[in-house]
Amino acid sequence: MIETVNVNKTIVLPVEMAWIAISQIDGLDRWFPVISACKVIGNGEGATRILTLATGEQITDKIESIDHRRRRFQYNRIESPFPVSHYFGTVDAHDLGNGNTQISWKVESDVSADQRDELASFLKKALAEGITGLEQDLQPSIASTSAQEVSP
Repeated sequence: MIETVNVNKTIVLPVEMAWIAISQIDGLDRWFPVISACKVIGNGEGATRILTLATGEQITDKIESIDHRRRRFQYNRIESPFPVSHYFGTVDAHDLGNGNTQISWKVESDVSADQRDELASFLKKALAEGITGLEQDLQPSIASTSAQEVSP
């Protein structure tokens, strides 16, 4: 049965900065506490992203779509240690103005009924932590940009 988990979170980052980081495919090891390494093979759509979890297990994603106009990133998880037969992720970045961005991270997965609640709970927590990690990773860039704008 297909289950959908959607996490929406507002972060204090300009949408352009958030979108550039998301669309570059990598960096998940800096954003997600459960990911210890992120390796990308190829560029853009069709690239493969290999994530190593803190447990040593690996996840492989195929990048399906990077839509710069809509600020939408989509990937298909083709290998995973999780009990799913289908996993498709969509990340949207929406400009809220005043340097704020809403990140919407949606995952559709096919999971057995006995695993559904556990996986949904894990995904909600992990995605929320990842969005917070994205914001924290980019905050020093905002601070240095602001400092440069103020410097004589």
